[in-house]
Amino acid sequence: MGLMDHMGQVVGGLLSGQGGQNPLFQAVTSLLGNNSNLGGLAGLVQAFQKNGLSEIVNSWVSTGQNLSITPQQIEQGLGSDLLKQLASQAGLSPQDACSQLSALLPNLVDKLTPNGTIETGALEQLFKLVQGK
Repeated sequence: MGLMDHMGQVVGGLLSGQGGQNPLFQAVTSLLGNNSNLGGLAGLVQAFQKNGLSEIVNSWVSTGQNLSITPQQIEQGLGSDLLKQLASQAGLSPQDACSQLSALLPNLVDKLTPNGTIETGALEQLFKLVQGK
């Protein structure tokens, strides 16, 4: 299976049952873009590590079992400012965004790191698929 096929499955799996339009997913992919202040996927992982959630976020990147995360830990990992920004972009309350992100982020990070490493090429392909290019 090629990279595009894999990324197509990632997008399909993450957006299934949501009509292909999940505003929070779109806000997260925007946040993970190379032009964001966060520093892409690596920056997201580092934010969680810096905020005391290394074991959880490292499990998402690794090839083993993903540890779950609570909505409170999402806020801890992202910080309240970034969480408010994502929630605002998605048209959600910060609490709803935390709840949805606790289900979305482990799967997204896991799928974007299939070999246990952060590969920027995979993320760029995901953006193209989300944007329909």
